[in-house]
Amino acid sequence: MAAGKELQLVAVGSVSAAALRELEGPIQQVLTIGTYLGKVNLGTPSYAFNKDRNQYHTTAIMRRLLTIRDPGALNIMGVTDGDLFTPDTPFVFGEADRDSHVSVLSLFRIKGDSESARRRVYVEAVHQAGHLVGLSYCEDPRCVMSLATSLAEAERRQMQLCNNCRNELVRIRRV
Repeated sequence: MAAGKELQLVAVGSVSAAALRELEGPIQQVLTIGTYLGKVNLGTPSYAFNKDRNQYHTTAIMRRLLTIRDPGALNIMGVTDGDLFTPDTPFVFGEADRDSHVSVLSLFRIKGDSESARRRVYVEAVHQAGHLVGLSYCEDPRCVMSLATSLAEAERRQMQLCNNCRNELVRIRRV
């Protein structure tokens, strides 16, 4: 598959273009896919806000992202500073739908000023992008594709694919 316009990054809410640019390198390095910043951003996703939970519903944001995906972009990832949820969870760091090639990543619970927090953001961005290119959850807790439902689990993941996931990525890229 050709590099280039594989992953469009979009700010959702008050995420800066600089914050989006910081995600490009880790995603390109680990997954070898081309990323770029979309020209259109989404404002605060009030349409997705659940006042009972004080959180934003991932599905509503992902549906809206699909309406602004650039022609030629294979995948789109929205990055928000809002707290996200899915109906069966108290919160999520992000969600991806491989079928529609859309994902959303929340910085709300993983951001901070420390190097550790910056690494968590990069790892989660790579994780969500990994789902978009076809990778599944991994059972190796150190793999970037491991499921993290807590900060402790997020901290345990490394900024790399395990051998199984690396081989799967190679297989996917050849198809």
